[in-house]
Amino acid sequence: MKSIDWYFDFISPFSYLQLESFHRLPEDIEVQFKPVLLAGLLEHWGTKGPVEIPPKRRFTYRHIQWLARHHGIPFRMPPAHPFNPLKALRLAIALGNRPVAVEEIFRFIWRDGQSIDDTTAWAGLIDRFDPEDFDADVNDTEVKLALRHHTEQAAKLGVFGVPTFIVDKELFWGFDATDMLLDYLKNPSLFQDPEMVRISNLPEGVQRKV
Repeated sequence: MKSIDWYFDFISPFSYLQLESFHRLPEDIEVQFKPVLLAGLLEHWGTKGPVEIPPKRRFTYRHIQWLARHHGIPFRMPPAHPFNPLKALRLAIALGNRPVAVEEIFRFIWRDGQSIDDTTAWAGLIDRFDPEDFDADVNDTEVKLALRHHTEQAAKLGVFGVPTFIVDKELFWGFDATDMLLDYLKNPSLFQDPEMVRISNLPEGVQRKV
């Protein structure tokens, strides 16, 4: 059994789409779920999220809807986006990052189109889990520190966005990199051919002034 890490944030619809594609992973793969705060990664790298640029926001929402239909994945945008995902991220950690819990939260937001800020709907989601699973409250200090630790560790490993898989220290970013990941799992020497090596070490040309 090979273990690979998956970094995600519930704010990301692309993370949801990739999660719904996990059935394509080889049977001998075990995924370790790593919730991170995308806003923390963007701040670390000094970049903007796609929906922070108005024209890109419109395109991104249309692209997500098209991708979901194209791949046959049930999808419905929540009432507002972006939203603050902290509550959902901490809930996942409080539930031990169990795959079934992460899946339930993602589907609540992106399949059912619910808002985590809707008190009644959120309570309904909580009711799906057994009370005994709540060993740590979502506002517990250890839960908050765990989320911060995941985010900081992700940045140190070079993670700059979500979703991201890390396999053998190689990063695979985005839903559209799923096929690339599958090819790598079949052929770990994928990045060792001469052209892959060359472009991996390509010198930087001009830099844009900011």
